[in-house]
Amino acid sequence: MLTIAHLSDTHLGQVHRGDGGERARRRAEQVMAYLDALPGPLDAVLVTGDLADHGLPEEYRQVAEVLASRHPVLLCPGNHDRRSAYREVLLGEAPGEEPVNRLHRLPGADVLMLDSSIPRQDDGLLDDATLDWLDAELAAGRTELPALVAFHHPPVELHLPYVDPIRQFGAARLARVLRRHPRVAALLCGHAHTPAATTFAGLPLLVAPGVASTVTLPCEGGHGITFDHPPMLAFHVMDGDRRLTTHYRVVSPA
Repeated sequence: MLTIAHLSDTHLGQVHRGDGGERARRRAEQVMAYLDALPGPLDAVLVTGDLADHGLPEEYRQVAEVLASRHPVLLCPGNHDRRSAYREVLLGEAPGEEPVNRLHRLPGADVLMLDSSIPRQDDGLLDDATLDWLDAELAAGRTELPALVAFHHPPVELHLPYVDPIRQFGAARLARVLRRHPRVAALLCGHAHTPAATTFAGLPLLVAPGVASTVTLPCEGGHGITFDHPPMLAFHVMDGDRRLTTHYRVVSPA
């Protein structure tokens, strides 16, 4: 049994009504405290992008502090993140603009965290180098085990006018890679600031809610985004048959 917590879009450093970013930090701390207080273990905590709001080094120092956990924490960038500062502060690497892609080997599954960001743009794309890397990693190593593929931007429309114009494009290229590798069990993403579940390339596509805010459907009215809802997260549980079950949780203030 594999159990993973999935959250997204912490936007640390985001100023709300002149609060200096305290609201975003408080909400992220609330979620991480909830996870650290769980009586049982998690195999990992996945955070699918928009860790920082402006991609500043001081924001990534806050990310490193706030998202620290007793559980393994796996990260990937989003459109608000900046690769050079992300690499330097979070990874201890030299600054660089290459995509930040990482393979994590968990007990019983591989998790591939991909960089769907385009520098200084809000929409997303997995570039050729990233897709080649994904193809090679899925074909190598522990091919007998299932794999989860994670990135920030959803590669399909979610019927959210606030999000769909800045989704991940070039999705047919990703679909071709995934269809070559039946070991992929599901796709995990963020960006939409709403819990959602759909399919892509015949696979489950599971969207984590936003920690910093929530995007609403047209039928719910409003302006498309609200800061009034509490933060949420998802738990993904994979059993021995490679069947993935997702549970969404609201994290209320203590």
